[in-house]
Amino acid sequence: MADWDTGSVLAGSDGRVRCAWATRLEADADLLGYHDAEWGAPGAGDAAVLEALSLGIFQAGLNWLTVLHKREAFRRAFHDFDPGRVAAMGPDEVAALFENAAIIRNRAKIEATLHNAAVMTASTRPLADIAAEYAPADAPRPTHGGHVAPHTAESEALSRRLKAEGYSFIGPTSTYSLMQTIGIVNDHIVGCFRGDELAAARDRS
Repeated sequence: MADWDTGSVLAGSDGRVRCAWATRLEADADLLGYHDAEWGAPGAGDAAVLEALSLGIFQAGLNWLTVLHKREAFRRAFHDFDPGRVAAMGPDEVAALFENAAIIRNRAKIEATLHNAAVMTASTRPLADIAAEYAPADAPRPTHGGHVAPHTAESEALSRRLKAEGYSFIGPTSTYSLMQTIGIVNDHIVGCFRGDELAAARDRS
């Protein structure tokens, strides 16, 4: 989540206290569901990790809501982000992507998604496991949205690692977005109920 509101937390109409970026747009069911059920949750499988990586790439230069609202179209276009199926997409399927107005038709980003799927498929280790190696030793949750950096020393190191392994379009900002999304770091603002749930689950594990 790169589109940080500068606020902290707010109570929603259901009484739950959430990160301000989700609560202020709680009428947006996609964003609310993403915040409450997905963002920051560990344990994602390969398809979910490829989706997080790819949508982070497609977001570059755009608003996250623009990408989130197109997610179902992206899933249909990219076979639910199954790495093997994406890597095996043939010329006709790839040509159809460039004609698909329901997704973001950026050639470099589409080609990066296909390329990264092939790298994932060929790798001997899950991408989530590699990313977990770069979890910061001490990462207190932010107390304010404005305190969340777009990238960290750990995401810079992970970016270098992934580039060395062959991934493309993968800078420190997109790697930090990946780390946030799949729960390598918990950047839910202090006081957010979902961040508390994730922190408690981690403490029990």
